[in-house]
Amino acid sequence: MILNSLSLCYHNKLILAPMVRVGTLPMRLLALDYGADIVYCEELIDLKMIQCKRVVNEVLSTVDFVAPDDRVVFRTCEREHNRVVFQMGGMGAALLSDPDKIEKILSTLVRGTRRPVTCKIRILPSLEDTLSLVKRIERTGIAAIAVHGRKREERPQHPVSCEVIKAIADTLSIPVIANGGSHDHIQQYSDIEDFRQATAASSVMVARAAMWNPSIFLKEGLRPLEEVMQKYIRYAVQYDNHYTNTKYCLCQMLREQLESPQGRLLHAAQSSREICEAFGLGAFYEETTQELDAQRAKLSARTSEETGEPAEDTSGVIKMAVKFDRRAYPAQITPKMCLLEWCRREKLAQPVYETVQRPLDRLFSSIVTVAEQKYQSTLWDKSKKLAEQAAAIVCLRSQGLPEGQLGEESPSLHKRKREAPDQDPGGPRAQELAQPGELCKKPFVALGSSEESPLEGW
Repeated sequence: MILNSLSLCYHNKLILAPMVRVGTLPMRLLALDYGADIVYCEELIDLKMIQCKRVVNEVLSTVDFVAPDDRVVFRTCEREHNRVVFQMGGMGAALLSDPDKIEKILSTLVRGTRRPVTCKIRILPSLEDTLSLVKRIERTGIAAIAVHGRKREERPQHPVSCEVIKAIADTLSIPVIANGGSHDHIQQYSDIEDFRQATAASSVMVARAAMWNPSIFLKEGLRPLEEVMQKYIRYAVQYDNHYTNTKYCLCQMLREQLESPQGRLLHAAQSSREICEAFGLGAFYEETTQELDAQRAKLSARTSEETGEPAEDTSGVIKMAVKFDRRAYPAQITPKMCLLEWCRREKLAQPVYETVQRPLDRLFSSIVTVAEQKYQSTLWDKSKKLAEQAAAIVCLRSQGLPEGQLGEESPSLHKRKREAPDQDPGGPRAQELAQPGELCKKPFVALGSSEESPLEGW
């Protein structure tokens, strides 16, 4: 299906704002569940997307854009089709000082895609300059403009300029989306409409109020935070969200409750399993991950049959559906190192790896032999090194041994001190360093399928 400016309307809409580290798939789906009409993804750098490979993830029923280092840069699913807006561009409000570049980027996007293109800005020091800029932006042919009613240097504690947003709305013929009302205006659902009327905007984009409790979009009123967080965690596990991102978003929801017993458990969590256990969802985690592993194994077996690979005798090989995720390990620790160290302590011969490459897709699979027992991951990897790490993980897990992940105790291997609690990526300090929702000022594209786009067929 091809999106155009008529298929995604920006009039009278409730919109989840783009927020750093917050606008990933679980949060977007949660916002849609609670009543948001449109959801923006987090800020993504265009150069990173160009390097990505588009992958249909049959296990999760998603479309993933995967970087060369195997990191999923963007993940989407059918549930948000025609309702998600893809955000790309530079960092911060830099483009505000270069209107020529703004015009060139937007004009190119409008000409090059049949999807609606929108832009989000902050206001300039003077009303005259602001109106001049938005008129110039409107002439590029964009479908709507979102306006954060604060100047570039202003922070959330500064009052939002409703009168400037109103002046913009009165000046332009395209929809104006009002943003910036979370601190002073939006505490509950009815406040969203009050903010819209105060700014004369077509729609309202909500950032921090939605980050704190996504049920702000629910007409019936806010849901209990515990309920909202559990629903968020379920989405995070179902869609294989990285635990550091899940943890960060939950910390934003807990806010002043971070020092509660549950907040301390969250702060200490170093895996998705531990996060689930902190919220009484341990059984859900085990059940869901087992289902996903079974689906991966089934898919891998089906792929082998379809490629016509020669059958080989794998009896006696212990197998698991696992992959090596570099982000889950300290900088100097890997499963292969842990396995080698264990073999040395037990006075066993060092592990022997046998790795093969599948001709059809050039993926790798490795079998490691330790004490005459063979171990293998059923999932194929893009490199020989990753396949060997996965085989080592299978061996370590089958023996009940630590594999070196963050949070595990393996003092003989950890050469660097772990981050102090106040440096945790999901902790309050990170909240200060990355101000969600304070992005700007760059173009957005609503996603769909088109032969003309590098994001085709999502």
